[in-house]
Amino acid sequence: MAEFYYKAARRDGAITQGQVTADSLEVASRQLRSQGLTLIQLHPATGKEVVTGSRAGKPPSRDQVLSFSKELAVMLRAGLPLDRALKVLIDMSVHEGMKSLLEDLLKTVKGGKGLSQAMQAYPDVFGNFYVNMVRSGEASGNLAEVLARLAEYLERAKAVRSSVVSALIYPSILLVVAVLSVTLMLGFVVPQFESLFADMGDALPLLTQGVIWVGEFIRSWGLLLLVVVVGGVFLVRRWVKTPAGKIWLDQRMLKLPVLGGVVFKYEVARFSRTLGTLIGNGVSLLQSLSIALETLDNHQMRTAFEGLAPKVKQGGRISVALAEAEVFSPMVIQMARVGEESGNLGEMMLELASVYDGEVQAEVKRALTLLEPLLILGLAAVIGLIIIAILMGILSVNDLAA
Repeated sequence: MAEFYYKAARRDGAITQGQVTADSLEVASRQLRSQGLTLIQLHPATGKEVVTGSRAGKPPSRDQVLSFSKELAVMLRAGLPLDRALKVLIDMSVHEGMKSLLEDLLKTVKGGKGLSQAMQAYPDVFGNFYVNMVRSGEASGNLAEVLARLAEYLERAKAVRSSVVSALIYPSILLVVAVLSVTLMLGFVVPQFESLFADMGDALPLLTQGVIWVGEFIRSWGLLLLVVVVGGVFLVRRWVKTPAGKIWLDQRMLKLPVLGGVVFKYEVARFSRTLGTLIGNGVSLLQSLSIALETLDNHQMRTAFEGLAPKVKQGGRISVALAEAEVFSPMVIQMARVGEESGNLGEMMLELASVYDGEVQAEVKRALTLLEPLLILGLAAVIGLIIIAILMGILSVNDLAA
């Protein structure tokens, strides 16, 4: 048992710190998270500090960790010893943060410790899932194969993220163009007609009066409005990063008509992929459940999954625990049951992840396919309304002159 110092945020946003006794850094992290704490720092009470937040300097990115996994797997398969393979990666590295990390890993490995033990000093780069996968590879003597599977796992997760981000690019550009177009029309075009309508007073149609008022407001207070909007977005983003804010956002996200289903399936796919990968590499079911739970971002989903491990520990089946949670679809329960009965739970979880990944991508594309014409029609309707208001004002001026 060892003493670990921690600094964490409670659910109400308050910061707390202290010491916890645990067998390892990993166990200490799980103990604190189970108490509803969001870790800011966690390191041995005496020894090298390990910060779960941001480090000094730029840490390695996900893509760099993916490249590291692929390259190390290839070199180990080619028969290079681990220390020699790490030395080659250090010589190849051009990113200072990654190079420094690899040098620390090599130093620890040369000191007689395993690669998984060396990676535990970098929880912000290699999470519990990655470390436990490497540990299982070391125990089975198939480290190269495990690293290859890790690379495949990271590649698949990257593909899902990239597909969603790519699908969001065009609607985002369209939304920005729409907002700018309407702002320019109201703030710069509409005010040009004010002199023409100046003497009309209440004789102007209500629609024209309203559009002119909005245009005048944007021209006079537009900059202040922009500052207020930007400041509001900044404050909201800061608040949703607090434990209370994140819980509130997670609850609302799952209740949204279309997006809620997408978030649910994305989280289930992530959990299933992690669980299936760990079980397939010899990690125990209870440990796999605990690690997979930490990969969930949504607090509500994590709460729903938290009851699985205790029920399995008591001798229950995971399919029964999923059914009793009353939040999972019949497909999730049935695939878990088939996996248990066939002895291929890991494979079935990976299959479930693939199915939900496909559904997430399909639903995102479907939603965006509907969103794009709605944005275009909305922009056309607003601009058309402004033009109609101006034309109505001009016709009123002509009628008055006649």
